[in-house]
Amino acid sequence: IFWAETGRGAWLDQRKLRVAARRHLNEAVIATGTPWHGIPGETHANFAREIAAMTPATAGIRRYGSAALDLAWVAAGRFDGFWERGLKPWDIAAGIVLVREAGGMATEMNDGNLLETGDILAGNPDLHPLLLRQIRMANGAKA
Repeated sequence: IFWAETGRGAWLDQRKLRVAARRHLNEAVIATGTPWHGIPGETHANFAREIAAMTPATAGIRRYGSAALDLAWVAAGRFDGFWERGLKPWDIAAGIVLVREAGGMATEMNDGNLLETGDILAGNPDLHPLLLRQIRMANGAKA
């Protein structure tokens, strides 16, 4: 069972978790999720641009279908990062604590309120800014 408590760490059963130490984007395996079809606005177009930018920049993209599990696997070092748009608080709240307590970062991609937008990016402190830059550039921001 994955579990975490703020200030006490992240765990898988009795094993303390740490995010992966990978530092280079081209070596990183990143998880993502496809946005729900009912999300309005530019979410789907943004995601298509992000996939197009992330695929050649990383060692691989994975899609398993559960944001909670993807975040737990980032906390355990099984994935190097994760991003998805338009999630609900119940999809990500526990995973945010897991990632942060395992030494990683979990933030909103556009500096908004993570639990309101559901646009999450997670990774270790070295990869997180590289992933964020890649996503922002995919959507028109300058390097």
